Amino acid sequence: MKYANIIVNISHENLDKTFQYIVPKTLEDTINVGDYVTMPFGRGNKLIGGYVLELTDKPVYDSLKLKEIVSVKTDSRLVEYKLIRLAYWMKERYGSTMINALKTVLPVKKIVKEKELKSIALKLDTKAAYERLEMYAKKHQKARERLLKELINEKVLDYRLVTAKLNITPATIRAMEEQDILTVVKKRVYRNTAGGISAGSRVTLNADQAAIADDIKDDYKKGIRKTYLIHGITGSGKTEVYMDIIDAVVKEGKQVIVLIPEIALTYQTALRFYKRFGDEVSTLHSKLSDGERYDQFERAKKGEISVMIGPRSALFTPFDDLGLIIIDEEHEGSYKSENMPRYHARETAEVLAGLHGASLILGSATPSLEAYYSAQKNEYKLFKLDKRANEASLPKVKVIDLKEELKGGNKSMFSGELKALMEDRLSRGEQTMLFLNRRGYAGFVSCRSCGHVVKCPHCDVSLSEHKGGKLICHYCGYERSAYKECPECNSKLIGGMRAGTQQVETAVRKMFPYASVLRMDADTTRQKDSYEKILSAFANKEADILIGTQMIVKGHDFPYVTLMGVLAADMSLNAGDYRAAERTFQLLTQAAGRAGRAGLPGEVVIQTYRPEHYAIRCAAAQDFEGFYNEEMAYRELAGYPPAGHMLAVVAESADEENARTYLNALAESLKSDIIKGCYGPDARLIGPADAAVGKINDIYRKLFYVKARDISVLTGIKDSAEEYLNANKCKGLRVTFDMDPVRGY
Repeated sequence: MKYANIIVNISHENLDKTFQYIVPKTLEDTINVGDYVTMPFGRGNKLIGGYVLELTDKPVYDSLKLKEIVSVKTDSRLVEYKLIRLAYWMKERYGSTMINALKTVLPVKKIVKEKELKSIALKLDTKAAYERLEMYAKKHQKARERLLKELINEKVLDYRLVTAKLNITPATIRAMEEQDILTVVKKRVYRNTAGGISAGSRVTLNADQAAIADDIKDDYKKGIRKTYLIHGITGSGKTEVYMDIIDAVVKEGKQVIVLIPEIALTYQTALRFYKRFGDEVSTLHSKLSDGERYDQFERAKKGEISVMIGPRSALFTPFDDLGLIIIDEEHEGSYKSENMPRYHARETAEVLAGLHGASLILGSATPSLEAYYSAQKNEYKLFKLDKRANEASLPKVKVIDLKEELKGGNKSMFSGELKALMEDRLSRGEQTMLFLNRRGYAGFVSCRSCGHVVKCPHCDVSLSEHKGGKLICHYCGYERSAYKECPECNSKLIGGMRAGTQQVETAVRKMFPYASVLRMDADTTRQKDSYEKILSAFANKEADILIGTQMIVKGHDFPYVTLMGVLAADMSLNAGDYRAAERTFQLLTQAAGRAGRAGLPGEVVIQTYRPEHYAIRCAAAQDFEGFYNEEMAYRELAGYPPAGHMLAVVAESADEENARTYLNALAESLKSDIIKGCYGPDARLIGPADAAVGKINDIYRKLFYVKARDISVLTGIKDSAEEYLNANKCKGLRVTFDMDPVRGY
């Protein structure tokens, strides 16, 4: 017998509550996850509707007490149908409960108060109004007299102006409404993030851009739906190509989702879309209020917008007729979720595009190895833009060996070459960007006598020194004052390894006291709109130098930036992560691309202790193919993605022994089947071991990896692990799965 777990009301407060029904034999072959069904509910057996979340052969209750589904409405046009099907795929692929997957694809977690525009209109004719006005005057009802006098003159008044400027209370308005003198008119309005920018701005594509746009549009008109990868160097004009294709898709009556990697890109990117499409565009990002986010989803549901722009979560915009998904800067790690289910936006977008019959475009100057690997296998159609738009030239890149600088007696964080070029830019009124892949004032605090490193008492990481004598944990937020003596040996030789953005800012201000300097990192962008304020100020030439972390090197277009300085370029090569070289290459290439984007020639200075490393060498030469070939040889040899696949299984508990014992038992149960060849010849289990960060916020973390060439093998192993978890529940312990992790643990 088949059973269906059904959600009765898809309002988000009730997502945890499901009901089980019997699937009658007549419907067993037609019912699917996501279908809308009718069934008897409650004591009166009133027929109501609901959505199928899961189909199973295991009853939760006594099957004799369960009721049967009455009918199934299989309608793939329903938005909910597609989103629930997508949630089910995410649950199966990434390992998660169906409820968690559903909460991910239906991201508005609570209903907020609708915003209304209220006005007050006069109901009486002129003669009757004056008679009533005379009566109010005789009875000295001043407030009513004042309001009626204004209504006679204006006929309709804004409710807020009446209460604020005329000092009329809501009670007075209600009393006059009950007397049929006036009526309060309520109109639903939406919080519009576009800000009323008019549409119409267009850019003429160059020949290379037009060829790509026309090819994709021709496929679309013919009903051909594919995944496309546009590999365009920095400044080649990928966004103009996107907008031309979007224009064609929207004219077909379809909707479009444009993903960008993080909120720092929202301002500049969205502004270009607003100028092209006006109020048809909306944005989603984490800094929106609940009301703003709710309104954008409501507008999407009602068909009032055609283009949604935002980071990863914008993928789940409830469009009913999606025609195109675009993922810009598709290589970005932020497209991988860090919460369960740990989905990747690129893979999930492919499934969502399939459900809607939509096309998918991926774009990047430094494509992920996964995307480029798929293009090499002809799973994606590859396009290349290898020239900058408007005939701008690529910047000149210089690699400075910091070892040689040190030998020459230069102990500062700025090479002689970079300092001289910064002075030159200041004298010419041009702008400089300095990129450091780190935040804070110091990387860590250590004692030069005994070597003790000050760590967070709740996490297995070092504390970072910030201005004001604060030591802060960037994982849990723990904070304390700086040590004057080493807590281990009492030496006074304790201090920070100074390599943070605040330290760079201090050094720059000391070196160039007459320069205007801005800093953009996680600490300076905590407030709403802080990204936009910093970017606007720099774009308006209110500052000469912008210092920042990764967020300043991605996607921004500043015409007066002619110098990019990369400080400690090899810092990210030291991460304990097989993607370290790829991430370093991408960051350096993106950073170099910020300089010389308009008519002014640009220069880039990359400072490093490892100038011979292929990631730095290829980034300086803007040689993606060279990097791809070297990195893929390493991935093939080690069986890392995309040559193979990995599944991380992580156990977390406040009790360290509990986490270790449980994960060891789970690993042993899987290892015996792996050794027997139950999952194929190449599956391997590595570990268990402590995670790289073994404790966060007093929670211990243990893990093991499973590697296999075929991802379906890992899905089968994940399913077996889930069966073990369900059969061996352990209080106070959480086990999560991460398929092809993009960050180390």
